[in-house]
Amino acid sequence: MKDFKDLFNLEGKVAIVTGARRGMGRAHSIALSDMGARVVLCDIEKEECNNVVEEIRERGGEAFSVECDISKKEEVESMIEKTKEAYDGLDILVNNAGIIDFKNFFELAKEDWDRVIDVNLKGCFLCTQAAAQEMKENGGGSIINIGSVAMGQSGVGFPNTLPYVASKGGIAGMTEALAVDLAQYNIRVNLIAPGMIETLMTDPEENAEVVNRMISKLPMERAGKPEEVSGAVVFFASDASSYITGAMLNVDGGWLAA
Repeated sequence: MKDFKDLFNLEGKVAIVTGARRGMGRAHSIALSDMGARVVLCDIEKEECNNVVEEIRERGGEAFSVECDISKKEEVESMIEKTKEAYDGLDILVNNAGIIDFKNFFELAKEDWDRVIDVNLKGCFLCTQAAAQEMKENGGGSIINIGSVAMGQSGVGFPNTLPYVASKGGIAGMTEALAVDLAQYNIRVNLIAPGMIETLMTDPEENAEVVNRMISKLPMERAGKPEEVSGAVVFFASDASSYITGAMLNVDGGWLAA
């Protein structure tokens, strides 16, 4: 049995974080590195990712970035290959990348729907499939999906965000199905459902009405910080959660409890 203090140690592990250039993706990448993992930062904007890579290196960590549109299978497969070439394996995948459009349902175009679903849901599938194949060959791993309290069946309704809500609901269902499918390969799949977190996506200057309505429902009376979600990411990435798969952890300031 490991000493309890060592359960969260990620030394020797290799992690990929999608949507890593800012917000929660940046925080998760830094947190995983601080715990010892070598981190591959994936995003469509590599230059911004490189800024985070520099932060990690200044803290004594090891990381590099990959430009990747996760909605495209060939780019995802290339990302996995670059990870293998650099670090000879993969242990952790954080499916963090996501986009949102605030748009009235009757004004929603097919192109709006496709764009959000392609990144949030199809991208999660493509990254998981490619990563799980590598993990299967290496004896196991941990896949961490970033969902949302806005995923349906949670008692929380989000106005003007239909494709986003649908995508996050799909990720929740995918998490449970994959946990069953992949357990035999020692691959764990879990879901984190953040609530109101301070990111550009929830910038009050951009979406004041929605953001203020969300904060008014929080028992803790404030938005969370990205690093407050990163603790859950480290937990699911580490041996501290070695007997947990198919689970959902809400990081929402008590929103769903209220």
